[in-house]
Amino acid sequence: MLPIAQALTVAKERDLDLVEVDPHGSPPVCRLLDFGTWKYQQAKKEREGRKHQKGLMVHEVRMRPHISEHDMERKVRLAERFLREGDRVKVTVMYRGREMEYLKEVAAIDRQANMEGRFLSIILAPTNKKVPKAAQVTGEQQVAQT
Repeated sequence: MLPIAQALTVAKERDLDLVEVDPHGSPPVCRLLDFGTWKYQQAKKEREGRKHQKGLMVHEVRMRPHISEHDMERKVRLAERFLREGDRVKVTVMYRGREMEYLKEVAAIDRQANMEGRFLSIILAPTNKKVPKAAQVTGEQQVAQT
């Protein structure tokens, strides 16, 4: 254990650098070494570690809003298997043409769909188009019938 001034003098005599290796130690740990070589070795270790790392896969599980209970269980098991293997899972809810167009006349997407807890939500904003009363009634009837 040397004072900083003495350690710097020794480093200068040996043509090395004084490098703080562990700043959180008590007292902080410093070493005399060639900083360029040390930095190269650290980068080499990091590259070697990344070489053996498994690439993350993203698997997609698609379903419809009116899915049967058995199909839902099968999709859950599939997603669970992917997660246990260490991969990510993207869950997609697919809508058919009419299902997406119920509010098309009066609304525009304000914020894309996102997950909040166990709810998938999307924010719609009113469009500037004025819809005639007759179209509003038929749109409400369509929603009520489904």
